[in-house]
Amino acid sequence: MDNSIVSLPNKNDIKSTYLAYNPVLSEILENVEEKLRKTLKLNSNPTYKSRVKSFNSYYRKVLRLKADEAEKVNFVPLTDMMGIRVICAFLEDLAEVERQVKENFDVREVEYKGADQNFREFGYESIHILIAIPSDCMPKKNVLPLPESIVCEIQIRTILQDAWAEVEHELVYKTEFTPFDLPLKRKLASINASLSLADIIFQEIRDYQKKLQSEVEARRSSFYEKADDLTIERREKKADDANMSKSINRVSPYVRGTIDDMILAAIHAHNDGDMEKAVIIYTEIINAEPAPPAPVLAVIHKHRGMAYFSENKYEDALHDFESSVKYDEKGYRSYYYIGIVYSIMNDHQKAVEAFNKSLEINEYQSHAHFRRAVSYFSLGDYNESIADLNAAKSLGLPESEWKSLNDKLVEKFGMKM
Repeated sequence: MDNSIVSLPNKNDIKSTYLAYNPVLSEILENVEEKLRKTLKLNSNPTYKSRVKSFNSYYRKVLRLKADEAEKVNFVPLTDMMGIRVICAFLEDLAEVERQVKENFDVREVEYKGADQNFREFGYESIHILIAIPSDCMPKKNVLPLPESIVCEIQIRTILQDAWAEVEHELVYKTEFTPFDLPLKRKLASINASLSLADIIFQEIRDYQKKLQSEVEARRSSFYEKADDLTIERREKKADDANMSKSINRVSPYVRGTIDDMILAAIHAHNDGDMEKAVIIYTEIINAEPAPPAPVLAVIHKHRGMAYFSENKYEDALHDFESSVKYDEKGYRSYYYIGIVYSIMNDHQKAVEAFNKSLEINEYQSHAHFRRAVSYFSLGDYNESIADLNAAKSLGLPESEWKSLNDKLVEKFGMKM
């Protein structure tokens, strides 16, 4: 008799033990995923997938890798027994998720799948992190002993990496036929390369957006500061306030070509105080042939209006803001800017009308309520001013911004607001 046959692991015994442990593992996995969701903080929202390894997959892997252990114990803990996949939108998120996992969990091992592939090979890329099970994720009423070596695997991928891995799994691992024909291999490698390139391009677009947003925020802040100086009694600013636009990360020099390049260059010039250059670029975009679509023109007129505003050219600024809302009737910010210009020109009735239109589109603007309150105060309509001031307060406007008007109203009515 062949003794090796007698010593083969008993499938039914292994399955029985697996089924007993499955609910325990499922509870642990649910707890770890919940902890992971609460722990990870990203600018984009990742997607989570989790699974306890199915018995058939578990049994095949046990026979392939740990048959000797299975002869001695029926439950063999595999490193990928419990798995959570964190699927991110951008490449930059991968390193951030990895960093946060390392900071908040007991990491046992990190593996970078696909990192050693050359450009001719196809295969999925993924970061695999093995973590010890946190004590607060253990089942509260578990009577089954858990091996000390048990871990949970966290896989980190982009959306496109995950899509490729899923398709590759169906094509390569779940069928008896594995592509070996050279042209077919080249096609698969080409698809993989295309997805990798798409990930890179998505990240480049994301980086571009961040640079543009940094410039826009600095430009908008400068606009609001000047509007405050001209329309509201302000306490003395800190010395560094005037230089706040200099602290952002600067972008590359102006590159003529796409509208995006021109917009970024114009806003960059605007933030650097070169209004002449900014206006020239904005005007080039507006006068381009063929004409840009209406949404683009709405944005460019709004930006050029802000540049004119910085140069105290209020009539030109007003014309641009009004042009902006012609191209975008829902442009509540442009209506808000129109109101600011009218208030500076001391036409508070028209300012109120513009703020009305802005708030009709988006009523949750604390600054719009506040500025309308200032205009109502200038018109002598104190009840409306109080109502708007209270609305601005409830929407979270900082006290430093509403206190001056509040004090005036208190003085006017001799009572606490």
